[in-house]
Amino acid sequence: MATATPKRDILKTLRSEHDELRALFEQINATTDRAVKTRAELLRKVEAGLLPHANWEEEVFYPAIGERADRDGKKAIAEAYLEHHAIESVVMPEVKASDTASPEFAGAAKVFGEQLDHHATEEEGTVFKLARALFSAEELAQFDQQYQDWKASAAGLARVGAEKVKGAVKSTARTLAQ
Repeated sequence: MATATPKRDILKTLRSEHDELRALFEQINATTDRAVKTRAELLRKVEAGLLPHANWEEEVFYPAIGERADRDGKKAIAEAYLEHHAIESVVMPEVKASDTASPEFAGAAKVFGEQLDHHATEEEGTVFKLARALFSAEELAQFDQQYQDWKASAAGLARVGAEKVKGAVKSTARTLAQ
């Protein structure tokens, strides 16, 4: 008996990525100050997973939801944008500017993980619920395919690359200010 291929669903994909990021932060939090290479590699993986995810949500998913949402839905999207901005502009650069062999890194990474978990939990409870009500299963499947295509596209890769550069500049500025 053949098993049916599960239908694509952007909400399942995004939730899975949230779970992967949560797991990476659990690993970071379990390290000691001596795990310099491990911390750096885990932080690299966080950035590699977070940037495409957040940028696609900001460029495609949130605007699509906003087009169909009522006032409360638009408010939830505004909050999600601001949480992204806080993580990308303040928290992530602070972690990246910290010496991975320091307690400051451990503390900053813990805050980063907590902020990400808060955002993901809230997004899963409000934005995803909203999306499930606003879009058909076919539309959610189309978003999922679009997301996969975008991540592999020149435009997606360029956007993520630009965000990495922007983040590196912010991290360097924080390092110099210390």
